[in-house]
Amino acid sequence: MIFTDTHTHLYSEEFDADRDLMINCALQAGVKRLFVPSIDSSYAQKMYELEKQYPENIFLMMGLHPTYVKDNYKEELLFVENQLAKRKFAAVGEIGIDLYWDKTRLKEQQEAFKYQIQLAKKYSLPINIHCRDAFDEVFEVLESEKGDSLYGIFHCFTGDFEQAKRAISYNMKLGIGGVVTFKNGKIDQFLSKVGLEHIVLETDSPYLAPVPYRGKRNESSYTVLVAEKLAQIYNVSVEEIAAITTANSKQVFGI
Repeated sequence: MIFTDTHTHLYSEEFDADRDLMINCALQAGVKRLFVPSIDSSYAQKMYELEKQYPENIFLMMGLHPTYVKDNYKEELLFVENQLAKRKFAAVGEIGIDLYWDKTRLKEQQEAFKYQIQLAKKYSLPINIHCRDAFDEVFEVLESEKGDSLYGIFHCFTGDFEQAKRAISYNMKLGIGGVVTFKNGKIDQFLSKVGLEHIVLETDSPYLAPVPYRGKRNESSYTVLVAEKLAQIYNVSVEEIAAITTANSKQVFGI
C-alpha cells in the first residue's frame, strides 16, 4: 500500500530537530511519495538537499507563495523562472491568493499568480494552488487562464460543494488533508458527492494536523489518518483510497 502526500513542507524549521526521523516514519507508514512545495527562494537550497538525500521519495515544486509576495516579488518571480529553466520540477507551486493575512497586496498576488500559471503552461507543468479567503479571486484568475494546458491541485481545499465543482471544472484535483477530520471542517459533509477520481491526499505538514493530533505539529506519516477518514466517507477500504489517490497524483504530476 503506497500513499502519496502531495503537499508537505519537509524543509520547515519545525522539523530541524528530527527531520530524518520524521521522514523515515512516513516511509515506514507507506507514505513513499512526498511532494514538496516552494515558498520563496530562501528555502530552495534546503529543498535541493532533501531531494538529493531521498531521490526516490521526494519531488520538488517551484513557485512563490502568495503570502511571500512582498516588495521584492518581481525578483522572486525571476528566481522561479530561472529555476524552472534550469531543471525539472513536479509542479509550479505553491501559488495563488491569500487574503487572510494581508488584503493590501491583492493586485501583486494576482499578477504573481497569473504569471506563474503562464510559466507552468510554458513548461507543461501542473500548478499547486494556495487559496485562503480568496475563492472568488482565485477563480477569476483561473477563468482567464482556463484550457487544456491548465491543470493541477487545489491544495488544502476547504470550500463548499459548488466551489469544489468549479475547481474541478478547471482540471484541478482537490487536495484533502487534516481539515477533513475536523468537526467544524465541513468538507466531510459533501465530499462523498465528489468522485474519488478528483481527490488527492496531503498533509500540509507541519500545519493542520488531523485528529487526534489537531493543534500539534503535522507530519507526513499522518497522510494515513486522512486516508482512513476518506475510507469512512466513501465507504471503501483504506487500500482503495491509497491506490486511487496515488494514481490521481501520478496523473497530475506525471511521476
